[in-house]
Amino acid sequence: MDRISALRNIEEALAEFEAGSRSLADLERDVRGTLRTYATEFEGDLQAYRASGGAAVDGLVVLAPSETAARERVQDLVSEAGEFTVTAVE
Repeated sequence: MDRISALRNIEEALAEFEAGSRSLADLERDVRGTLRTYATEFEGDLQAYRASGGAAVDGLVVLAPSETAARERVQDLVSEAGEFTVTAVE
């Protein structure tokens, strides 16, 4: 998915939300999915990983080629990450 396609998909989702034909939960899911698809295709062989643990990292999603690299990416982004795990997002 290229940038223009991603932006169009997000714009369509926002328009449907504004028209009342899409719930906020649906909007969030679709925008998140669009961004994840764009990011993983843009960056090549990367997988999305979600961190679980302390408040500083819980729910953080990073792109990385492996679980080890994902842990390193989280640690780079959050100065005091504490103990956490990462799991691949399907």
